[in-house]
Amino acid sequence: MLTARCLSDDTLAHLEAAGHVCILKDAFDFESPSEIANLILAENCEAALALHLYRGGRLLQGHRIPFGIIFGGTDVNEDANQGEKNIVMGRVLEEARFAVAFTESMKEMAQAQWKARQISLAVTRAVPVQPHAKGKIYVQSQGIATTPNAAFNWNTFLQRSKINQSADNLHIFLLICGLRQVKDPLYLVDAFSEWHQEEPSVYLVIAGPEVDPVFTREVKAKVRRAAGVRLIGEMPQEDLHAVVKNCFAVVNSSVSEGMSAAILEAMDLEVPVLARNIPGNAAVVKHEVTGLLFSSPQEFVHLAKRLVSDPALEKEIVGNGREYVRMYHSWQVERDTYQQLISKLEGSTED
Repeated sequence: MLTARCLSDDTLAHLEAAGHVCILKDAFDFESPSEIANLILAENCEAALALHLYRGGRLLQGHRIPFGIIFGGTDVNEDANQGEKNIVMGRVLEEARFAVAFTESMKEMAQAQWKARQISLAVTRAVPVQPHAKGKIYVQSQGIATTPNAAFNWNTFLQRSKINQSADNLHIFLLICGLRQVKDPLYLVDAFSEWHQEEPSVYLVIAGPEVDPVFTREVKAKVRRAAGVRLIGEMPQEDLHAVVKNCFAVVNSSVSEGMSAAILEAMDLEVPVLARNIPGNAAVVKHEVTGLLFSSPQEFVHLAKRLVSDPALEKEIVGNGREYVRMYHSWQVERDTYQQLISKLEGSTED
């Protein structure tokens, strides 16, 4: 089974638990479908599962092995609005045996997007064309299981992050994201830095891998000049979960999201969430119920100050968030769904 590197560790575990041997690869490592063809031949791959309809899916076309797709978020929210990418993704969806959307709204957007394209093609060609998406898209929210490292030393982490204050008096806001533009890690930096100068106990820590080298340089340069903002690299998942558990709140400032695992993991670990008010975030964060939603850096600071000064609000949000994850993001349900879907990749297309 060939899988995309961006798939979560849990998704990979679901496939391997069903007896599949998986080869994990990053779509960014391949420049053309021919490189994928060589890999498929060399490793004798019988099926594939890719994250992102365009970035991963376009590499799998035409290789005569069955594959499934998991929508990433930016594919449906952004790439679908770009003509050539839309056409490519429509073809990928036509060839895929199934696709997974994290939410009903994402499924509806995809169905509307590629049904509309098919109607357009049918009119242009004067022939009946079946919608790509019909009956192929399944909704499965991300299953969440957190495993914080019990031996993690919070004080050592703070020292390494050059935060030289007593942990008892700190309010660490943690932004978890790969350094790329769609995650917009610089969105809050100026406003947060200004707040830090008023209130030195608040810090914004940005944690994640350096995905886009050019943008990473921009982020590093900006953070170096920003008081109260720190940048740390990618961490092992168990350590990252320990950081989440110890921080005051988790932040999401993305321009586009499918479904943020970091938000859901924070809820599972009983940590408050402040998220940018975009469709992917609003699908899991109900304002003042399971978290707080902001639409500008200034609104973020206002809500963050409110959260710091209102323990009752913090307690309510944390309790509601934890209950929401338990009810709607079951790890076992996710496992059952993926194991059922993978069976669609077994056998020939005619089966």
